[in-house]
Amino acid sequence: MLLIDGLMIEAPKYPVFASGDYCLIAQGDCRDILRTLPDESFQMCVTSPPYWGLRDYGVDGQIGAEQDPEGYVEHLVQVFREVKRVLKPDGTLWLNLGDSYTSGDRTWRQADKKNPARGMRYRPRTPQGLKPKDLVGIPWRVAFALQADGWYLRSDIIWAKPNCQPESVRDRPTKSHEYLFLMSKSQNYLYDRDGIAEETVNGGTRNRRTVWPINTEAYAGAHFAVFPPSLVRPCVSAGSRPGSWVLDPFFGSGTVGQVCIEMHRKCLGIELKAEYVNLARTRLGSTANTLF
Repeated sequence: MLLIDGLMIEAPKYPVFASGDYCLIAQGDCRDILRTLPDESFQMCVTSPPYWGLRDYGVDGQIGAEQDPEGYVEHLVQVFREVKRVLKPDGTLWLNLGDSYTSGDRTWRQADKKNPARGMRYRPRTPQGLKPKDLVGIPWRVAFALQADGWYLRSDIIWAKPNCQPESVRDRPTKSHEYLFLMSKSQNYLYDRDGIAEETVNGGTRNRRTVWPINTEAYAGAHFAVFPPSLVRPCVSAGSRPGSWVLDPFFGSGTVGQVCIEMHRKCLGIELKAEYVNLARTRLGSTANTLF
């Protein structure tokens, strides 16, 4: 058992690293690791899970590689049920999700020179009830499932990408947005509206709107789905205070950890893929060897 600035962690079977100032990285499947964390330990969770059917992380059992949307949704419900348990009663979840189209029963996807990460060893078949070229509606399927599982669905925020990737499609608009859902554990929750207020043209402020124009941001050496710090900062500002513990169960290259260190929050990130754990440790500045 280890007590780290108020966070109690049982001696686990998975490796835990300390990086930066009060940023812990646990390596393993978040579905297993979350179960070991104590109740009501975190003020907020901000995260971006792997999107369904869009990327191949090369890890057996990876979330996002399910053969149908229902399986993906159920796995995320299981993850965020545990997240809700470990949040404080006034805690919030800020969940970023992108949508996808049916594959037309193509079983793989060739990588291209401009975007080698697009290559995939698998592609889910067209789900029952949908047609080739259908938009699947994944973000709202997940949001409604979490709502049914007890979360308060408080806001849908549009992350508008002014520098979105071009698409070769000719029969629909180019997709240039994703969803960011604000959910709460309880009816009343911590939300610092002044901390994320928008400036007006006359120099005043107003309550933040639900469309956030934020550029995607590259990170050298990172994998293909980098969570931009500019998207994370307002979430952390609104949902926590300096010194709060923040959780990211899909840590990736460590963007949430970077933002937490900059904003004087503490963070626990969980990441399945060892390559990304090493990348996050380098990015955040490893200050210790394996803790467990």
